[in-house]
Amino acid sequence: MIYLDHAATGAVSPAALSAYLEVAQNHWGNPSSIHAFGYEAKRYLDKARKTVLEVLGLSRTHDCYFLSGASEANNLAIKGAAASFKSRGRKILYGAGEHPSVINSVLSLAKEGFEPASIPLIGGAPDPDALKLNKEGAILACLMAVNNETGAVSDLDAFYSFRLANPKCLLLIDATQAIGKLPLSYRQADLISFSGHKIGALKGSGALLVKKGLRLTPLIDGGEQESGVRAGTVNVAGAYCLAMALKESHSDLKSNLAKTQRLYDLLHQGLRAMDGLVKIHDHPRQSPYVICFSTLHHKASVIVEGLSNKGIMVSSVSACSSKKENTSYVLEAEGAGKEEAANPIRVSFGKGSSEEDVRGLLAALGQLFNEVKKI
Repeated sequence: MIYLDHAATGAVSPAALSAYLEVAQNHWGNPSSIHAFGYEAKRYLDKARKTVLEVLGLSRTHDCYFLSGASEANNLAIKGAAASFKSRGRKILYGAGEHPSVINSVLSLAKEGFEPASIPLIGGAPDPDALKLNKEGAILACLMAVNNETGAVSDLDAFYSFRLANPKCLLLIDATQAIGKLPLSYRQADLISFSGHKIGALKGSGALLVKKGLRLTPLIDGGEQESGVRAGTVNVAGAYCLAMALKESHSDLKSNLAKTQRLYDLLHQGLRAMDGLVKIHDHPRQSPYVICFSTLHHKASVIVEGLSNKGIMVSSVSACSSKKENTSYVLEAEGAGKEEAANPIRVSFGKGSSEEDVRGLLAALGQLFNEVKKI
């Protein structure tokens, strides 16, 4: 099998899984319990929290809260910030190509009197100039570091400059497709969300990093776990697994990035040779971990199914929306034509991806383009 859908999910790191099992089997106490077994569980939870912040260079600036994934983190960041800071204004900014957990969270607040404002894309990423035009009354800007469908990398420095010039507007960075892959700094963001299963941890784990002193209104009523921000007994083993996976991903980040760039270049070259059959959606700032292209004369869903039958796993759109529709709203926001937006294929690399995988994919694509009926 050739697996090239790492933007959807990846395999669990053996080392991270071992860390999970160690805690789950031997230190399974409730970290809120005031006895020795609870204290031992809390020690692992504290170590996980400390590790996440140290790896990302945020120990002095942010707090770490463990959640079920980036979708919950985005919901908490957006709805929690809106409830806490509604006295400042009612406008919430979001990139037109954001993840559904961001877009739908922002839009859900409209019925509570908030004003969602979509920021158009330029070069595949939210336009910093459009942010400035929409700054009046804005209390939160929600922007992703790397687009999950196209791999377009945002100009974080421009976002940070906007934040500095507009102190009443908090900044949420969805770093899910960047954490553990690209050497980016998040120190100037107020809120940072990411999932564990993209970097070798288990599904159902994630984190929200919050600037120290910033108080969010919780979404879940209950106990005082996670400093009162997220009620419910914490998944200590999952948090520890996430922390170890994050540490591992950053230990060889540069070498993995260099290798992945070579894979991207090899695939890009092969796709360019398929002149007239595909259109590559690349960008001035591009993560090599994701490459998106549209099939020009074939149904992308048929090609993806054909690849699957050959043991090659890619996706047609984001896994979070693929069951609903095949059209990419991200490509539409970039200005792609209707047929291009309706027929995207996303290839996404992981730590174990190889040149053989890329060559196998290119060969299979060539066969399918000859075999599959054109539209």
